[in-house]
Amino acid sequence: MDTDNGTRWLTEDEQRAWRTHLDVSRLLSYQMERDLQPFGLTLNDYEILVNLSESADRRMRMSDLASVTLQSKSRLSHQITRMEKAELVRRESCESDRRGLFAVLTERGWQTVREVAPHHVSSVRRHFIDRMAPADLSRLEATLRPVAEKLRAERGRI
Repeated sequence: MDTDNGTRWLTEDEQRAWRTHLDVSRLLSYQMERDLQPFGLTLNDYEILVNLSESADRRMRMSDLASVTLQSKSRLSHQITRMEKAELVRRESCESDRRGLFAVLTERGWQTVREVAPHHVSSVRRHFIDRMAPADLSRLEATLRPVAEKLRAERGRI
């Protein structure tokens, strides 16, 4: 390829690695979505439920939840509205900051996490974890960690 403009084009090996990563990311997300459909959840719904279930008092400030799920505040607000209608979460005012809101996991949301989690973990194992040897998983995590850290730093959130 032409490198006169200073572009460092991908080598054939780099191109294959990049495209394989994209392919796996898309296919894995698609499969995780499919496996959550019988429960009436999307992958984003499940991610929100898990984050809330792992937080103190099963609640998070909406701004923190938007940050951790990589959603805009507006998009998260729409999603939380939909999840409120399904009685999975509710919003509560923040007493220390009148403008702040919490997303809070309801009892129904907690029961949903408890019901769905074993199926989700089974799906993750079937489609990802069990496809690799433990040493390969360790190398993959070690290889991807610096990429994730760099991207988080660029977002301004580590």
